Amino acid sequence: MIMFMRLDRLLCEMNIGSRSKVKAYITKGQVLVDGVKAVKPEMQVDENTVVIRYCGKEYRYRPYVYYMMNKPPGVVSATFDKKDKTVLDLLRERLREQSREEGMAAEDITVPVKDIFPVGRLDKDTVGLLLLTNDGELAHRLLSPKKHVPKTYLVRTDRPVGEEGLTLLTDGVAIGENEVTLPAKVSVADEENTYFITITEGKYHQVKRMFQAVGAKVIYLKRLSMGTLMLDENLREGQIRELTEKEVADLC
Repeated sequence: MIMFMRLDRLLCEMNIGSRSKVKAYITKGQVLVDGVKAVKPEMQVDENTVVIRYCGKEYRYRPYVYYMMNKPPGVVSATFDKKDKTVLDLLRERLREQSREEGMAAEDITVPVKDIFPVGRLDKDTVGLLLLTNDGELAHRLLSPKKHVPKTYLVRTDRPVGEEGLTLLTDGVAIGENEVTLPAKVSVADEENTYFITITEGKYHQVKRMFQAVGAKVIYLKRLSMGTLMLDENLREGQIRELTEKEVADLC
């Protein structure tokens, strides 16, 4: 199905600039549409096929975006917070850095975070895999309690968890307030007092409460995977990258 959109609106949707800015870029002949200079902001283009070039960079319209973040400690999983830095603040910073590295002038840098949100949340002190997207349908599927999407964590505790505790974690453990967890997969890691755990639900502070229920306090928690999405081992804490086409296809 062919979908036409005004050029200036499309550039805004691509987060190239505000409506007034992109109109100026177009009338100055700074925007190429399929290799040809555009001069009319009201020009109608096929959003599904058009190729835009601005400031030497190629743009194609994508209704949804997907970012993988290796969340660092001290950042909250929210779109806005009055006190703390959020994962959206961090995303803005990283996208600005990428634009500067690509040679864009400061006045031309726009940060495409409209409607983007974290899929689920990690506690402020928890690190690791966090998906950021504007795809609400995908987020719903990943977070729906009915889907039982597996999530794997690396856990370090203040003391060892014995065989009895590991069995309780595996079979399902009472974590207070009349809540009992579903069975989990638990294994011992190579480091002292360190474990891998895979859960298929998302109760409040669940992993921490599970280990507390067997007498151990979690002192380090890192999410390694969510569904088919695995944390890129080359992504350092605080770094962000877009998902590959295969990663998106596997998730969707």
